[in-house]
Amino acid sequence: MKVTSSTVSLTVDDVAASSEFFTRHLGYQELMAADGFTSLGREDAATNVVFLRRGLEILPPGFRDQHVAGTIVALVVEDLDAELARLTGEGVEITLPLREEEWGERLFQVTDPNGVVVEFVEWVTPAGQV
Repeated sequence: MKVTSSTVSLTVDDVAASSEFFTRHLGYQELMAADGFTSLGREDAATNVVFLRRGLEILPPGFRDQHVAGTIVALVVEDLDAELARLTGEGVEITLPLREEEWGERLFQVTDPNGVVVEFVEWVTPAGQV
């Protein structure tokens, strides 16, 4: 198998609100759009994101009325502190403050208007390890 790209599809109530958040604050660009649908991408290694309006018939019957939940879009970045400062300066609410996990993950989270959690991650050498 050779994967040429990857996309995550998220079901939300307000496609335009999520699309605007991702393009304004996360550097995504709209690739395609139609009623109840938008596809976003970036020029780097980030996963593409598709937002689908809840209730669309294209969704499997068991999923049509579900809202995205329990999903985190994680973006590994080179300068976590700079991203935190940029987003804070843009007025984005930091919904999980900066923290460092014992296994070497530094992270913080923001949440878009539909409740989509975006985690910014930077990997570091865990304390006590060389």
